[in-house]
Amino acid sequence: MDSINIKQLAEKLKVSTSTISRAFRGHNDISKETKEKILSMALELNYQPNHLASNLREKKSKTIAVIVPEIANNFFSRAINGIERVARDNGFHVLIYLTNDDFDKEVAFITELHHGRVDGIIMSVTGEAQDHSYMHKIRKKSIPLVFFDRVYDDVITSKVATNDYDSSYLATRHLIEQGCKRIVYLVVNKNLSIGKMRMQGYFDSLQSSGETIREELVIDCSNDMVKNTLILEHVFKHLKPDGVFASVERLALASYYVCHDMNIAIGTDIKIVCFSSLEIAPLLNPSLSTITQPAYDMGVEAARILFRSLENPEDNENYENVVLDSELIIRKSTSGI
Repeated sequence: MDSINIKQLAEKLKVSTSTISRAFRGHNDISKETKEKILSMALELNYQPNHLASNLREKKSKTIAVIVPEIANNFFSRAINGIERVARDNGFHVLIYLTNDDFDKEVAFITELHHGRVDGIIMSVTGEAQDHSYMHKIRKKSIPLVFFDRVYDDVITSKVATNDYDSSYLATRHLIEQGCKRIVYLVVNKNLSIGKMRMQGYFDSLQSSGETIREELVIDCSNDMVKNTLILEHVFKHLKPDGVFASVERLALASYYVCHDMNIAIGTDIKIVCFSSLEIAPLLNPSLSTITQPAYDMGVEAARILFRSLENPEDNENYENVVLDSELIIRKSTSGI
């Protein structure tokens, strides 16, 4: 059967073409009965809606951008899966932009996207600079923006995060309860909001337990595995920690490598815990204690907020701040059992 166009379908149903368009887009201003009648007749007459032409008329790309610092990290791959599911349910495509924690790339992506290539942006930031004025380009264009996990505190927009302070506090207390007296805190970027919150939880937990806070036990690391290996070899040799709290996954893995090379027994000589969504954490030798963030749920929540903004552009100033709970999972790297 030959397909018909929207005008012919409207004539058959005795409704307007705009009513048919809204029915296919699931608008709530059309009754369930009318919607079912339109969809049924469309199927019977082989009507295929031209979404591309509709998008062009509405000046919509039906695409959102997701900007992340990395995708090798299991956390971000899970978050992207959550975002993509919500986008797909809304008939949108997802473009992934990878910054590799390069601030210049982040600025370039935002500059490109503010020209209207996408309808909205979900972003986890790099945090390598204090001047975030380039973000105002997006705000001036009224392109909805949602931060997740890593955020800029000075940029006013919707944000989805986890209870990083509480999680860090509990993880540090766990190490103390396991007998650790010299706990090093490994961090990549102390100036990023997420780094500040996690480090503050570490400090406060030490203080409340009566332990001395030693600034020299806060170790600045990098995103480079070779550099981190050299840094940790020096730390383990000269500072001789009995506990390691890694603020990000890669630093815990680097610690495993160094401990192996230096014949340091994880779980007995030194105890390690970290923020991680690593699926193989239970399979490491010994299994790795983790603070596991609800990465998929964070992606879903960030996407839902974005699509609420897209559906109700007049409410774009009603910013949402959502905080989800992480889970401390104790395994052999800290229990020594």
